[in-house]
Amino acid sequence: MSSLNLDDFTDLIERPDGGVRRDAEAHRERRIVPPGALGRLDDLGEWLAAAQSAVPVRPIEHPRAVLFAGDHGVAALDVSARPAGGAGRLVRAALEGASPASVLARGFGVPVRVVDMSLEADPGGLPDEVVRHRVRSGSGRIDVEDAMTLEEAEAAFRAGMAVADEEADSGTDLVVLGDISVGGTTAAAVLVAALCGTDASVVTGRGGQPIDDLAWMRKCAAVRDALRRARPVLGDQLQLLATVGGADLAATTGFLLQSAVRKMPVILDGVVSAACALVGQRVAFRAPDWWLAGQRSGEPAQAKALDRMSLEPLLDHGVTVGEGAGALLALPLVQAAARLAAELPEAPAPEPEETPAEPDADAEPDSEV
Repeated sequence: MSSLNLDDFTDLIERPDGGVRRDAEAHRERRIVPPGALGRLDDLGEWLAAAQSAVPVRPIEHPRAVLFAGDHGVAALDVSARPAGGAGRLVRAALEGASPASVLARGFGVPVRVVDMSLEADPGGLPDEVVRHRVRSGSGRIDVEDAMTLEEAEAAFRAGMAVADEEADSGTDLVVLGDISVGGTTAAAVLVAALCGTDASVVTGRGGQPIDDLAWMRKCAAVRDALRRARPVLGDQLQLLATVGGADLAATTGFLLQSAVRKMPVILDGVVSAACALVGQRVAFRAPDWWLAGQRSGEPAQAKALDRMSLEPLLDHGVTVGEGAGALLALPLVQAAARLAAELPEAPAPEPEETPAEPDADAEPDSEV
């Protein structure tokens, strides 16, 4: 029996300040740029103002990329183009600045934090700050066994919450959230199918590195079998994560919910973060108001999850590499929206029109010459 009561999040999470958002809308109406001329940037600026409870909005100055990492046992079924147990190599590439996400983050001046939750890698080969939250090595094959125990799921969930608190306490004002995993998109597809009541074929995509048709059919079968195991535990979100998720997905869910508690905005990346957000929505219905969808990856499970949460992606570039790369591409757009909302001056007030003087009724008429 878990000691973690997820129902508490319903009371702890408030929506962004609606009154401040109305003030931000009024401020926009007074700006020198005509309303609507900046398109969705206006909406983003108002959303940030409500999240910050500040008008005008403060510029985004301390963003951080947070990547939860783990290996998934279901990858042993050859459902991924990457080798099973290979997430550790991806983590090392990210730490060395050699991954797409780390290259983008370096260019944008964004620090990257990697959190190992369940890598099948020697923890001694990674920095202490990366491995200190590790729950286990890998996860169970979710088509035939649980990803982890309920106790491990709770530990991972609490680790995600702790990371969110650490980021909020350190002054992070926007998080780009991603994952580094092998087999993670399969687990994510199962979660989305279970929560949306759809079949495996509807949510199964080709993954971060596109797989061929035979691999897709194996992946679809794995999602189908795991979905059968997920349905009986749909009423308990922590048990659902333990059954068909993974430690990295449980930590991501805990991070998302605690970020909403701490009023720290998050940009979601691909299908894994979207699936965890969907679990978070089931826990606390107001939580998605604190999240942005960074990009449309093309994964059907991501599209299904975002549609269920009414989140419209900021970009549509089909970036499937994961690791927060797609969400990082959306970060400059959010920063631009904040800066425009903060720095554009108000239009000058129109000068009052001069009215002609009324003729003096008591004055004598001009004499005719």
